[in-house]
Amino acid sequence: MMRALTLPDARALRTWLVQTSATLGAALGVAVLLHAGAAAAAKLDVKFTSAHAPLPLELTLQPPAEPVKVLTWEGVDVDGDGAPDFANPTGKAPRTHDAYGYGAFGASRDGGSRPHEGVDYMAQAGQDVVAPVSGFVTKIGFAYADDANLKFVEITNPAIGYVARVFYVDPSVEVGAALRLGQPIGRAHGLQARYPGGMTDHVHMELMRPGQARIDATRVLAQRYVTRLGA
Repeated sequence: MMRALTLPDARALRTWLVQTSATLGAALGVAVLLHAGAAAAAKLDVKFTSAHAPLPLELTLQPPAEPVKVLTWEGVDVDGDGAPDFANPTGKAPRTHDAYGYGAFGASRDGGSRPHEGVDYMAQAGQDVVAPVSGFVTKIGFAYADDANLKFVEITNPAIGYVARVFYVDPSVEVGAALRLGQPIGRAHGLQARYPGGMTDHVHMELMRPGQARIDATRVLAQRYVTRLGA
């Protein structure tokens, strides 16, 4: 005996088809989005790694600066205003001994016939030379009558009563000019043409009061070393 086949309800079948289609469509949409996202990510990764990859950070540790001793010069304050009244014209130490003798004040000259009347401060030819006192330029002259290349600059300070003469300078100032302490007055002239065979380049500085004998410039210019951190 055969049983009768029961056909599904048409409305239920239609509902099932709609739901199944919606489910398949959603699944297909998700798959498409996932594929597109993967492709975009792959492109982004390629672009980033090839063009915008961050550079490795390299740190270079610098060694700590070493302290160094620097020679400085301190001028005496003779007028009591709290400021120095003298300056080293080259910023270098006095000339010690070379083939032509010593550069200290009172050193023997001309086989002992006369004393050295100034202090020779070492210099590099062409370097700036500065005013050892403030005041006015009262004379520009020649160190030697037979040599027009080697000149001196005379500066007079009427306030403290000192006169300074700085020899072997190519002057950049004129007579009558007012100068501040430490202001450039010219450049050091080389001495090899005049004194070949071992003369140390320097400027010769004489210091005096008007009408009085020269004095040792190291009495008013003290040298000392200060400790600083090296560059």
